[in-house]
Amino acid sequence: MTEEIILKKLTELADSKYKSFSAKLTPSVKSENVLGVKMPSIRKLAREIADNEAIEGFLCNLPHRYLEQNNLHACLIECMADFDKAISYTQKFLPFIDNWATCDMLFPKAFKRNPEKLLPYIEKWLNSSHVYTVRFAVNMLMRLFLDERFDLKFAERIAKIESDEYYLKMVIAWYFATALAKQYDSVLPFLTQKKLSVWIHNKTIQKAVESYRITQEQKIFLKTLKIR
Repeated sequence: MTEEIILKKLTELADSKYKSFSAKLTPSVKSENVLGVKMPSIRKLAREIADNEAIEGFLCNLPHRYLEQNNLHACLIECMADFDKAISYTQKFLPFIDNWATCDMLFPKAFKRNPEKLLPYIEKWLNSSHVYTVRFAVNMLMRLFLDERFDLKFAERIAKIESDEYYLKMVIAWYFATALAKQYDSVLPFLTQKKLSVWIHNKTIQKAVESYRITQEQKIFLKTLKIR
């Protein structure tokens, strides 16, 4: 399936009213590069064409111009059941992700089934100079390694990331807030010992306090840790 055919399908699904809303949500993408296609429509299209061998041309034709092309690309990778295939296409795609929305929606089912196999790649991505590649790595650690596979070394590795990039700092705070909900006693020292930057420290507390998974008693204590 050619790039032109897929773009035509996406254009037909576009909603001019939604375009403005979508563009505001993804400020790193130029508004002229947003068509205005809602995610349910993109996911449906991905399911319809995922088994078409001709999508290879679309997946290999990077970079894409439109936000929705990138979102569709992410959805197509998500549909891949084979780990090696999914990891190959993910690695090719990550350098071209230019916004938080596409980055956060990319969660291949093959990764969910093989989390341990993903760890060497996560370590590599954490060392990337590309903001959304690092954000993706943190996302994977947050989604796959905060429950029975949790290891304090993951949190320590993320705490060492230094960046002024808003979307990277935000996901780090999100990671630690989620970690507090799932591994409170293990992760709390990152706040009590001030191991995070002031911005991430305070944002972590804010997100944790907003969470329904944090107890009221914990919230009261976390508020006392805020750096003024």
